Amino acid sequence: MIECLFRRLPADGEYAVFTSTDGTRSNWDPEIQHGSPPLALLTRAIEDLSGRTAGAGLRIGRLTLDILGAIPVTTVRVRAWVDRPGSRISMMVAEMSVDRPDGSRRAVARVTAWLLAPSDTRDAATDRYPPLVEGDASGVAHAWDGAPGYLETVSWRRQATAEGAAAEAWLSPLVPLVDSEPTTPLQRLAMVVDSANGIGAALDPQRFVFMNTDTVVHLHRLPVRADFGLRSRGSIGPDGIGVTNAEIFDREGFIGTCAQTLLVQRRS
Repeated sequence: MIECLFRRLPADGEYAVFTSTDGTRSNWDPEIQHGSPPLALLTRAIEDLSGRTAGAGLRIGRLTLDILGAIPVTTVRVRAWVDRPGSRISMMVAEMSVDRPDGSRRAVARVTAWLLAPSDTRDAATDRYPPLVEGDASGVAHAWDGAPGYLETVSWRRQATAEGAAAEAWLSPLVPLVDSEPTTPLQRLAMVVDSANGIGAALDPQRFVFMNTDTVVHLHRLPVRADFGLRSRGSIGPDGIGVTNAEIFDREGFIGTCAQTLLVQRRS
């Protein structure tokens, strides 16, 4: 039984150290991690850092995950730093690394976040889209039905949509991010938002591999609670490169957007 995505180990100097559980395993390859667990863990590092530095009082407006190489299901080290300090605008970075067999270390994932000073704009607030209302779930949650690992740690409720329309699904994390430690709403969103690529898939994964190299999330407000709706659509270019775009909702309404770059390859 998967109880969490990561287990905390004693720190190693500036690095927080974690063991990756089976809940991080990708639907593409069980030896590597799905993108959502690293995104969530690095988001956690940035939230922790912002609470300890001059970034306190700023809030995250954009998260960019760059996957720098295959992320093995193993012990990972995480560190975070302020790359661009500021009282109104700050950039923070969190990086995940793993040990090579020869004892050296390589970075496998990096999250860059813009944090901005909030102010009262309630009288000018606008939502680009009306709220996404959850209906009955369709029979098949996604094209990897039955795959073990990360997909077991999320509740998937795919919605019925008109032919040719963007795909819609509601997702909720079923386990904590780290041990039994509290998980913030933003971390819970990070635990599922990388799945936009699978939800909006434009290709049959039995015939094509379409793995994302990044996930970029823009948030005009912070999420609340633990249920998130994604309206997602993938598009494929003529030369093996694609993109997935998604609108992100929680129970209160529209909260932001997500974009992912895809490497598309035909299965042999």
